[in-house]
Amino acid sequence: MAMEVGPVTLQGRSLRLEPLAAFHAADLLRVAGDRRTFDYMFSAPPSWNEEGFRTYIRGLAAMENQVALAMVREDTGEAIGVSTYLDIRPSHRGLEIGSTWIGPPYQGTFVNPEAKFLMLRHAFDDLGAVRVQLKTDGRNLHSQAAIRKLGAVYEGTLRKHIILPDGFIRDTVMFSITAEEWPAVREGLIHRLGYRPA
Repeated sequence: MAMEVGPVTLQGRSLRLEPLAAFHAADLLRVAGDRRTFDYMFSAPPSWNEEGFRTYIRGLAAMENQVALAMVREDTGEAIGVSTYLDIRPSHRGLEIGSTWIGPPYQGTFVNPEAKFLMLRHAFDDLGAVRVQLKTDGRNLHSQAAIRKLGAVYEGTLRKHIILPDGFIRDTVMFSITAEEWPAVREGLIHRLGYRPA
């Protein structure tokens, strides 16, 4: 049976993921820091102001075969980052979690593990995915370490895989989690988060 992936709100304890929309632009601009936050991203705001972030959000919304979500602090309602379901393959029950960025004040905190927990739980438990992949730039060692810490399995490196907007030809490091691996990954994330989310 094919997966049906669409806009969704995912509720955690400290974080809520909701469909990314233009009204998130002001929050995201405030938290984004500077352009280095987007160093390894395929798409970035074309200008460092609220309109630039609205343009970035519209661009994500216009892309086919993906669902972009805002990461929202539950206590303040402030959007503090973005993550996306992409490369959705409904008939093969697979998808990717990526195009993720988190405002610098929240990097290395609860935000990434809780966001990934919510997205993985939805993919495996609600949508019936058999595979979720994650990939990152070969230069982005911080991202690779974070993905490994989630419990994802390294699959290999695609050499000279993608030409970025600045012309750099990047290697792509591939990871995945399968349905059989999900229970152990889930328990590891629950332990790491220190709670059982709703």
